[in-house]
Amino acid sequence: MSEIKNIVIDDAVPLANDLFQSLGQVTTLPGKDIAQHHLKDADAVIIRSRTQINARLLDATRVGFVGSTVVGLDHIDQTYLKQRGITFYSAQGCNANSVAEYVITNIVNLAVSKGFQLANTRLGIIGVGHVGKRVADKAAALGMTLLLNDPPRVANENLTGFVDLDTALSADIITVHTPLKYDGSHPTYHLLSADKLSQIQPHQILINAARGGIIDEQAWANTPTQANIIDCWENEPNIDETLYQTANIATPHIAGHSLDAKLAGSIMVFKALCQHWQTPPDINIDARLPPPPAPINTQTTGDFETDLQRVLAQCYRPEADDAAIRGKNTLETHKKYEYYRRHYPIHREWPQHSVHPSGDLKFDKILNLLGFQTL
Repeated sequence: MSEIKNIVIDDAVPLANDLFQSLGQVTTLPGKDIAQHHLKDADAVIIRSRTQINARLLDATRVGFVGSTVVGLDHIDQTYLKQRGITFYSAQGCNANSVAEYVITNIVNLAVSKGFQLANTRLGIIGVGHVGKRVADKAAALGMTLLLNDPPRVANENLTGFVDLDTALSADIITVHTPLKYDGSHPTYHLLSADKLSQIQPHQILINAARGGIIDEQAWANTPTQANIIDCWENEPNIDETLYQTANIATPHIAGHSLDAKLAGSIMVFKALCQHWQTPPDINIDARLPPPPAPINTQTTGDFETDLQRVLAQCYRPEADDAAIRGKNTLETHKKYEYYRRHYPIHREWPQHSVHPSGDLKFDKILNLLGFQTL
């Protein structure tokens, strides 16, 4: 009989026990509390974004597999893992659709509140990877003009139709979706530096739902814009008060926190661990999932942006996430930030929602392109 394996898992990983208990003994802990002594007898550790994977954590342990159910890599010392011969898997792309929906929902809300038409709006997308591609597809469905910027992809894939950074920064709305890299041929730390931000005009809108540090926050706080949408910050959860006060929507790094994104990350890592241990995957979680959302009634008035906002508001409201961390002072906001992330309410992505036909064939087609299912 083979020895039972031990798996330590961040307790924010959904359905951790249901998925991983078939592979061994599961211990769940808050991600920020996972320490070396918890891993002394662990064979695998499954994390999200609050656990720093490095020599300090893993030296003197027998961990042979590290799985991350989130896409960020800046908390992972991959060089150390390679040197130790520890297998690493990251659920790249698992939350791409969730983040894209967050960005598009905020853009639609701004179109209504600021009074502009999406079809007359240019969207600069800086970083066209897993998330940026999804944002581009949805924005194109809405009739927006796209300015795509991704030098690494252009260099590696010989792509055409992309623009340089300065051109992307001329768009009406700018959204960043690069990883956070401090070195290499294409570093992204302070990619939008004080110099680059000096090009931004007061009528423009700036969105960061990628990583804190891609935009120079001190310079951003002093850059007049029409609106700032901020989900990712440097020094989380101790976010900058000055920049926070500039944000029309300020959220605690939850753009990728849809239930569907979290489940996708968990399942991807589970399958990777099964492969690592050469064990057939056994997934049976359907009974633990919440029922599908109720069908959405759609009514069109002829005002496209307003009609679309009414549909999207029945799926997700960024303003509720903003309100959840607003406090009387910075300290109160910092405390709310981590608590809300750990107790984030369930919301489902658009493909999980069905809609009743509105009678407007063009509008219904656009909803289908966004991922909604027509009854």
